Amino acid sequence: MKRRDFLRIGSQGTALAAFPLSAATNALAAPSGTGFVYREEYLDHLINRHHPESPKRLLAIRRQMSSLELDKEVQHLQVLNDPTEHIRSIHTQEHIERIERIKTSGEVAKLAVAGALGAVQGVADGMVRNAFCALRPPGHHARNTGRPEGFCYFSTIAIAAKYAQKVHGYKRILIIDWDYHHGDGTEKFFYDDPSVLFFSTHNARAYPGTGSPSKTGDGQGEGFNINVHLECGSREYDMLKKWDSALMPKVEQFRPDFVLISAGFDSRKDDTLGCFSVSDIGFMQLTRRAMDIADTYANGRLVSLLEGGYNIEGQAKAACAHMQTLLTGRDR
Repeated sequence: MKRRDFLRIGSQGTALAAFPLSAATNALAAPSGTGFVYREEYLDHLINRHHPESPKRLLAIRRQMSSLELDKEVQHLQVLNDPTEHIRSIHTQEHIERIERIKTSGEVAKLAVAGALGAVQGVADGMVRNAFCALRPPGHHARNTGRPEGFCYFSTIAIAAKYAQKVHGYKRILIIDWDYHHGDGTEKFFYDDPSVLFFSTHNARAYPGTGSPSKTGDGQGEGFNINVHLECGSREYDMLKKWDSALMPKVEQFRPDFVLISAGFDSRKDDTLGCFSVSDIGFMQLTRRAMDIADTYANGRLVSLLEGGYNIEGQAKAACAHMQTLLTGRDR
């Protein structure tokens, strides 16, 4: 099915009328186009032949993109040169050195960070309106332990948030994490930081066993960490209800000037490591809602990073539904 065969038959997301009138002005003034970050070297990272986080994930996404002709519509972005100084904004030197010593995977993990930073730069410079990064390895579980955590080596999205602030001058970063697993690394790095609003929907009973709704931040960061536990079988409707009740009131106060997404597609139905039931249309709706926030407060600026997703063909379909919405703004 080609991209043009998708039809908009209505939206179950929040009506645009619920946003300030500035949203329409921002949308008109914002740059156009969707960036895409991918490097063949991301396929070189291999834990073992049977590991669920495999190069097949990206190969399936590229096949699906080609079948929908999305590869012809996105703008291919360059990765940033050596990202080491920006990795240091989050990770200790000891952690960096230990990860660098991991053959092949250490270098690929740095290149994943470079890809995310290249996407932030492309959006910040107005080359594109938004971007999706097909990266491996994922990053939202990484901490400063000197070893990989939950398939993650560097906290890519946390580094991207700091880069957007320190290099490009954005003040308030919203991170939305819809992965089935809680982004414990992301939470850790911003738990006392009021300049980053972290919103995560996940199964708190799954790995890594964190993400209690009682964890709301510390010190000046109190109230800027929003954890939402969802039960097995939860669908996009359940997620969107939590966006309405838990995220949107805070967003209206916070007014982010850049939006980042930890796009974990293991929250999709039939994932091998998850038990949620989000559909591909559901990911379109979630994407549109995130775009509404970016349009209203951030002149459309949004960068999405691939996290989990272990049903190989399923996560590819979900990722392309996500990209199609970034490109067209339609959630059907």
